[in-house]
Amino acid sequence: MDQIVNVNEFQELAKRALPKMYYDFYSGGAEDQHTLKENVEAFRRIMFRPRVLVDVSKIDMSTRILGYPISAPIMIAPTANHMLAHPEGETATAKAAAACNTIMIVSYMASCTIEEVASSCNAVRFLQIYVYKRRDVTAQMVKRAEKAGFKAIVLTVDVPKLGRREADIKNKMISPQLKNFEGLFETEVRPSEGSGVEAFASRAFDASLNWKDIEWLRSITKLPILVKGILTREDALKAVEAGVEGLVVSNHGARQLDYTPATITVLEEIVHAVGGRIPVLFDGGVRRGTDVFKALALGAQAVLIGRPIVFGLAAKGGDGVRKVIEMLKNELEITMALSGCPTISDITRNHVKTENERLQSML
Repeated sequence: MDQIVNVNEFQELAKRALPKMYYDFYSGGAEDQHTLKENVEAFRRIMFRPRVLVDVSKIDMSTRILGYPISAPIMIAPTANHMLAHPEGETATAKAAAACNTIMIVSYMASCTIEEVASSCNAVRFLQIYVYKRRDVTAQMVKRAEKAGFKAIVLTVDVPKLGRREADIKNKMISPQLKNFEGLFETEVRPSEGSGVEAFASRAFDASLNWKDIEWLRSITKLPILVKGILTREDALKAVEAGVEGLVVSNHGARQLDYTPATITVLEEIVHAVGGRIPVLFDGGVRRGTDVFKALALGAQAVLIGRPIVFGLAAKGGDGVRKVIEMLKNELEITMALSGCPTISDITRNHVKTENERLQSML
């Protein structure tokens, strides 16, 4: 792995390692994939305002999420079906997260069971969930997560229906049987046409899910609840009113509604709406330590990394996942030093200039 110099290079290695159907499943976005490109491109329009002659001989990237210490504000986003990328699946990813002293959010659609991930290593981890039409299945998963020592529930709220992922439709992407649901629920779909993942989702996901259902989720668990998939100040305010313990600014990796804004462009609006009442995490397009810094400067408490983790796993297994996280941490450390920020709390809004600010300054 010596010749890999940045996170983006893992994508090409993953493309070579994976069958086309699986690579397209991980890499693709919805419809025209406009938002998929924008999630990454929008970071490039944010510039730094570095401060000099600050003592940066010691850089401390550590922070806390829901009170749990992590080595840097870089967490693992929930992504499905890790066994399609590597035989060890989520257990390899979980071990890498633990080795890097960070939090993994395990997907509801994981290949490995909740219990397998929990017993693979000792670490803080959260469970991401969808709400199924069969609420008893969701309730059972939440209970199992509690019993297995998971520390929070992350409710994904942007999938009343699955977005149109055209590569999956063309490839007739299979939906594998997931061990978490064996004996409860059939997840396997091998379509003669269209996407098996979409066919499964339309059968399983509860499109009636609404803000009142946060109360239902609260009634079945004592764990903190975060909502993932917030893109507007209006919904950020509703999340605070609903009493959740945190939110994730996310457009589902641009896999749901195309032409939603790049998440980095709406982060600040949401941070202002929340006003520090609950933590705001960020998801979408992070490929560099500079991106992590920009998200923190705009008010995120931490970022979640999705596709690069899966590409690292596909290319080099657990070592690849660890390398992805370490590369981002190293780049963040350099960015902090060169911006004059010895700690995470030293990163402020004044350290970045957005495209709008640059345009206004030209008027």
